[in-house]
Amino acid sequence: MRILSSELKDHVGETVHLEGWLHKKRLLGGLTFINLRDRRGIIQAVIDDKNEVDKLKGMQIGTVMIIDGKVVDEPRAPGGAELHEVKLEIMVPVEFEPPIEVDKPLSHKPENLDTLFEHRAIGLRNLDETKIFLIRSNLLRLIRQFLYEHDFVEIQTPKLVANAAEGGAEVFKLDYFGKPASLAQSPQLYKQVMVGVFERVFEIGPAFRAEPSATTRHVSEVTMLDIEMAFIQSHEDVLNMVQDLLYFTVTNIWEQYGNELKQLRAPEPILTPTFPRYSMRQIHELYQEANKTDMSGEIDLTPDEERWICDYAKEHDGSEAVFATDLPKSKMKFYHMSKDAEAALSADLLFRGLELATVPQREHRYDKLVEQMKTAGLNPDDESYRFYLQAFKHGLPPHGGCGFGIDRLVEKTLGLGNIKEAILFPRDINRITP
Repeated sequence: MRILSSELKDHVGETVHLEGWLHKKRLLGGLTFINLRDRRGIIQAVIDDKNEVDKLKGMQIGTVMIIDGKVVDEPRAPGGAELHEVKLEIMVPVEFEPPIEVDKPLSHKPENLDTLFEHRAIGLRNLDETKIFLIRSNLLRLIRQFLYEHDFVEIQTPKLVANAAEGGAEVFKLDYFGKPASLAQSPQLYKQVMVGVFERVFEIGPAFRAEPSATTRHVSEVTMLDIEMAFIQSHEDVLNMVQDLLYFTVTNIWEQYGNELKQLRAPEPILTPTFPRYSMRQIHELYQEANKTDMSGEIDLTPDEERWICDYAKEHDGSEAVFATDLPKSKMKFYHMSKDAEAALSADLLFRGLELATVPQREHRYDKLVEQMKTAGLNPDDESYRFYLQAFKHGLPPHGGCGFGIDRLVEKTLGLGNIKEAILFPRDINRITP
């Protein structure tokens, strides 16, 4: 019966059966050492039988194989044990030399990223790359755990849509059986409709942005967490929910995967259960005082301001996460609620210098929503908005939510330098393969 690499230490003195990929081989002092990789990690096997060594001739890294051998205690080996008296069986021979060395750390320097992605199918077998996506998978698990515990229902909404929910021209347009359509920028309209059904909903899925941006923070296909919650008493209810979600997720990933995070040299989080809140006006003023640069004319925080206020909050409030509140009304979408003549009931969640989410209260009043659509240059009578407005006509309570960037969360949790490093197969203005 097959055992996995993580179980080897429990079978010292026994003969066991393992299956996996040849990860590394080397000759040392007349002995052949090989590492076998499976889904739990790697094991070391020592081969001294010439007949068994001959089976490895011409075999390259990635060869799929079976190893039977006796487990011997060896503190210097991965997992504290290794295999002796080895018998090999080659299941799938690989004779092609790998394009990159998966048994050594892969460079994530900016100038090496294209090479990293060009050979992604092989490079992901590197144990450090594997850890990145193990952490990503479990961040998603923790997010779902938190939301299920808070009575949210997971939904799936269409990614082929008739109109862009956000408005604007930054959409991927396509022909849909002779009709114009686009790839969804977000599930915004659908998730608002669904609060009229379940009250609290969330979706984790792709969103598409045709932004011609070549930065470390933008890609053309992103994974988003979208949440929406109804019967809120105020905007603070939404802010607190998103705050608690991030705190729960980041602190628990460190409790459960601290060793792997340390191996990846991820920075340990500095967070408080309640995140500091600074209005955008305050941030402009604090930044100007510290840096002698006036950014008050900007309708959004600049990237440098986002980095600066997170460093400021870390030093003064003990938190690397901060809310930038009272976003200007000129920035708000047609479905956001106004606070007053200048500000919207909306805030940006910043973490380690990067915006993870915009967190607004929605406009739930039908007449006011129609008015705001017209002001935004949208036609409420357009067929693509009919189903959306129908929900408001027939009763939606006060509600709010957010679109939360999963890729950015992974990037910042791990301390990576580029959002693309946190994505299995990233898509940007230059890459649509692999």
